[in-house]
Amino acid sequence: MAVKVDQSLCIGCGICVDACPEVFSFDSEGKAIVIKQACETCSLEEIEDMCPVEAIEVSN
Repeated sequence: MAVKVDQSLCIGCGICVDACPEVFSFDSEGKAIVIKQACETCSLEEIEDMCPVEAIEVSN
């Protein structure tokens, strides 16, 4: 599985970081970044759907 955040779309709302801090964090500009490519407890596809600006891409 590959997880990416499109920095040009991210607005830094923090939904992904709140939902899965194991995979997502903030960079120095307050935008989401991927720090790990998998999570045992979260559905990354659900988090992808939660992003209000569709900045998260999860592919198999």
